[in-house]
Amino acid sequence: MTLVRPYGDTTGDGMVQVSFTLPLPHSKTSEGAALQLAQKMGMEPALVAHAKPMGPEFTFFVVYGRVSHLVDVGAVRVVERDYPLLTPKEANLAIRKALRRRLVVVGGCIGTDAHTVGIDAILNVKGWAGEKGLEYYRELKVVNLGAQVSVPELVESARAEKADAVLVSQVVTQRDAHLHNTREMAAAFREAFPPRRRPLLVVGGPRFDEAGAEALGVDRVFGRGTTPGEVASYLVARVVARHTPTRPTTQTPSTEASR
Repeated sequence: MTLVRPYGDTTGDGMVQVSFTLPLPHSKTSEGAALQLAQKMGMEPALVAHAKPMGPEFTFFVVYGRVSHLVDVGAVRVVERDYPLLTPKEANLAIRKALRRRLVVVGGCIGTDAHTVGIDAILNVKGWAGEKGLEYYRELKVVNLGAQVSVPELVESARAEKADAVLVSQVVTQRDAHLHNTREMAAAFREAFPPRRRPLLVVGGPRFDEAGAEALGVDRVFGRGTTPGEVASYLVARVVARHTPTRPTTQTPSTEASR
């Protein structure tokens, strides 16, 4: 089954729940405006399930209603994991065998972003979701620059540390700041490093589209729910691949050439 409909009370009833804020004080008129918006979104019938004033000039709404839209699961395109998940022991062994040195990771939040929860969850030893952060891996050297790091500072730190990978977290998304900052970072690294020596550029945050890496000029985008083990496994797979010499293909000489 590739065509599905939202589920609310019974299978296939098409019921959905959405939330939004309108720049109107809470009143019967603002509730009517919320219903009008819901109807224009294709919800029919619609019901205001919750309305709460957000200061004197704004109201937060939760609207419940039916939509007629179908979802074609066969048309969904996502970024699948194309590398194996490794335990810390397996990752350390792979790095030691391929690099014969520690894999260097520089991370931080660029621009005015001061939200370090995401980058700390990946880098700090305490980790997240029951997994230890990258600092726990013996064969990883982690340099956490913290918050509000300028792009030039990030580039200089990556150069000084001879970084194999750069991890950037972006949580602030007003006016697409996370996209602008990422493109600026990618351009700066392309200018500062030859292609073969440029560190892997990895960005993450709750509002990123994982399929947008190429458009942003980075190697990988991680979305919400990413764990330290996933990031570590990706870094090991890509850095090890970079340092593994490609074996030449052995060709069988043709009959004419061998005569």
